[in-house]
Amino acid sequence: MYLYTTAAKCFCLRTWSLFGPDRFRLNGPVYFRYLCAMHPLLQILLSKFDTLTPAEAEAIAVHLPVQDFKKGQVLLSEGQVPDVCYFVLKGCVRQYQLLDGEEKTTAFFTEDQAVADFSLYTQQLSSPHYWVCLEDCSLLAGRLDIEQEMYARFPKLLQITRHMMEQDFGRTRDDFTAFILLSPEERYLNLLQKRPDLLQRAPQHQIASYLGITPESLSRIRKRISQKK
Repeated sequence: MYLYTTAAKCFCLRTWSLFGPDRFRLNGPVYFRYLCAMHPLLQILLSKFDTLTPAEAEAIAVHLPVQDFKKGQVLLSEGQVPDVCYFVLKGCVRQYQLLDGEEKTTAFFTEDQAVADFSLYTQQLSSPHYWVCLEDCSLLAGRLDIEQEMYARFPKLLQITRHMMEQDFGRTRDDFTAFILLSPEERYLNLLQKRPDLLQRAPQHQIASYLGITPESLSRIRKRISQKK
């Protein structure tokens, strides 16, 4: 459950250690400059939550600066203990593990998804996987140890968090069920229906790994499907 909770929480987290408590008391010209500098992708994200007033959205945005990462940049490596989670505003992040020297893709995180592993954070465990930017990415980054301060400052974030947690839990449950119950061809068709953009954004060998098959098997599946049309 912790993992699913973090997938929502990453939206609202940003550490005081980076900005200092004085930022929570911004006003006048300084506050105005921060509002004017709000990243357009962050504006789009905040506008999706109709429970927030414009003033609340602007105040929250002060504490949610956007970080840009280049394609190929590693966010987390195997063996690291994660203390930061991310929320994708733009781009794609791949999660993979090394098994016998071979990369096994276990997840793709795209727009409006969180990149997090809360169970590792709470237990201070080393990560078994890597997070790497598959594209140039614009991400929100948050530290999990200051979430309560953010909730105290912005109570409506708790409602937003719960809503996002429910959505992520359902998506994760459906993905797991599909992987267990469906045949390789059905998995591909399911991916084609639910996340067609991934087929254009990720190399075929990574898609095959994500589906639990070889690139050759994926090629045969795609050929069979094209012949049926």
